[in-house]
Amino acid sequence: MNSFDWKNLIDPLFYIHFDVNGIKLGIYIVLFIVFAETGLFAGFFLPGDSLLFLAGIYNRELVENILFIENDFVNVTLLSTMVAVAGILGNIVGYWFGSKSGYYLYNKEDSFWFKKKYLVQSKDFFERHGGRAIIFARFLPIFRTFAPIVAGIVSMERKKFMFYNIISSFIWSFTLIFAGHYLYGFLLDNYQIDLKEHIEVIVIILVLLTLSPVIFKLAKKSTIPKE
Repeated sequence: MNSFDWKNLIDPLFYIHFDVNGIKLGIYIVLFIVFAETGLFAGFFLPGDSLLFLAGIYNRELVENILFIENDFVNVTLLSTMVAVAGILGNIVGYWFGSKSGYYLYNKEDSFWFKKKYLVQSKDFFERHGGRAIIFARFLPIFRTFAPIVAGIVSMERKKFMFYNIISSFIWSFTLIFAGHYLYGFLLDNYQIDLKEHIEVIVIILVLLTLSPVIFKLAKKSTIPKE
């Protein structure tokens, strides 16, 4: 393991290539991050979408942490499924946490790990979109972390929550991981463009794309004249 730098916390490749004394632990770190980002309110700052997209590019390296599979499609499918399950479990924990500690969260002071404004924004988002908010939130940083917690706070029916939880997790994981894997292969085979040489650009583009709805919403809100 290389010397630690705080910048590593927002670098997806740091987690994918993570190792201890030569033992590769990337797949376990990726699964934990997905779980933490979707189930623990402290995980809102962790990379989500960019991590999954890059996991698609480096899928073989990640899966080989566990077992060797020669077929690429099986590799990507297995990785996507494991990530989906981690996301489902994360949301379940978030829902349980919200149902048990809603009052505490609304009265908790802000800290580095917790920002009440994110909770309030997620609640507004959830009230507008209902169960579909669970699906939309999967693709939105910050909201992805707080949506299941808010679902627990507002006592969303468990069966309904689990339905949207499972659907959203599989859509999110399969879309981003498959996109990363097959776009990488397509560009390399047809245009000799190796996405592994442009990781920083990819991360920046993905961050801008995923944050653009949030930025647009905040910009729109700031232009509304106060009465």
